[in-house]
Amino acid sequence: MRKYFAGSATEPAINWKTFYRNVAFLVVPMALQNLINVGVTAADVIMLGRVGEKVLSGASLAGQIQFIMTLIFYGITSGATVLTAQYWGKKDTRTIEKVLGMGLAAGLATAVVFAVAALGAPEALMKIYTSDPEVITEGVRYLRIVGISYLFMAVTQVYLNIMRSIERVMIATLVYFVSLLVNILINALLIFGLMGFPCLGIRGAAIGTLCARMVETAITLWYARFCNRVVRIRLRDMIHIDRVLFRDYLVYAMPVVLNELMWGMGSSANTAVIGHLGSAAVAANSVAQVARQLATVVVFGISHATAIYLGKTIGEQKLEHARAYAKRFIWLSIILGAIGGLVILASAPLANAGLSLTEDAKGYLTFMFFVMSYFTLCQSLNTTMVVGIFRSGGDTRFGLIMDVSTMWGCSILLGALAAFVFHAGVPVVYIILMSDEVIKVPITIRRYLSYKWLKNVTRDQEELEGA
Repeated sequence: MRKYFAGSATEPAINWKTFYRNVAFLVVPMALQNLINVGVTAADVIMLGRVGEKVLSGASLAGQIQFIMTLIFYGITSGATVLTAQYWGKKDTRTIEKVLGMGLAAGLATAVVFAVAALGAPEALMKIYTSDPEVITEGVRYLRIVGISYLFMAVTQVYLNIMRSIERVMIATLVYFVSLLVNILINALLIFGLMGFPCLGIRGAAIGTLCARMVETAITLWYARFCNRVVRIRLRDMIHIDRVLFRDYLVYAMPVVLNELMWGMGSSANTAVIGHLGSAAVAANSVAQVARQLATVVVFGISHATAIYLGKTIGEQKLEHARAYAKRFIWLSIILGAIGGLVILASAPLANAGLSLTEDAKGYLTFMFFVMSYFTLCQSLNTTMVVGIFRSGGDTRFGLIMDVSTMWGCSILLGALAAFVFHAGVPVVYIILMSDEVIKVPITIRRYLSYKWLKNVTRDQEELEGA
């Protein structure tokens, strides 16, 4: 089943024009999807930023709950992609259906836990991130509505992410585009009370998000039922689990789930540290994070395309090709990361001019944009290697070990000490909190050059059916 290939010094004959065309076919729709998803967040930031700093901070911090949940969804599906992309290379669609069933079951179970927490104890969740009573009040209002949307997100995100791994990428673009339009329209009507609708402020933003998620799920289920005849959702695959496949899923997917969870909790811990530095720092960081997301929409498209393309290639037993492709993906990530960093630097004055922020918040924002510019380059390189290259060959434990050690053992620990023990200023704390991606670069490069990630992890149908 599992084959290891150390690689050869001679690059195989490859039609690179075909490679770039195939990569563009994957990257462009996924970049659009990322852009649309960031657009949803940006719409909330821009509209709520015009309402007030406390409202913006409340929605931003409340969004950390969804952020952690989304990363668990991403971990579930990224782990599944390790299997589904390689089985797609073998054209074994029945096994992909079984993996999809396991992913949906895990996603729905996760969503129930987060929805219960958001609806039942919103104030306790908000107190993790801030001690400002006004910000807590606004966040509670947001969570009590948006928590319901988590159940719809589970179905949509798990299904669409797994569809990406079998090169069905356009449906997600359509789903998220319609969702963006619905979200912006309802936000505008209900946040500001346009056209006779009630002026609900942060509650309006939450209702807009909920409606958008419901529309997403409706379109997704329609597509799964009537359009996708290659890989179907089967209820029995969510209930009756193939034991051998489940063990493989645990081996390759669970490290990814834990990796994303620990990384997400680390990012959330960063937000919590910043949250206790004042609403000005929170508001500035909210804008800086949106700018980073906008600047990396193509970068994350590249990392996802890398996982899909290399996984399929490894499943086809073209291991020398996979090694050559990986090298090209790394160079693409460096170029795109550098461009993203320059975009962030150029957009700082525009962000300061367009939002109603205090002078302190504007000063923090300019500095945070500078930090994000080099952070984006490092993140681009690391994400392409860890999420794209390493996971495509089943090397999922490495990312978990690295993220736990560099984030929790270094940037978060030192950042918290700087903030709460040494009482350092916001710029110093921010540099430390955002240092993990810089630390990771030499570690990921060394792992890439070892080629320990280049493995075939699929099984034959006889092995699965005979279990």
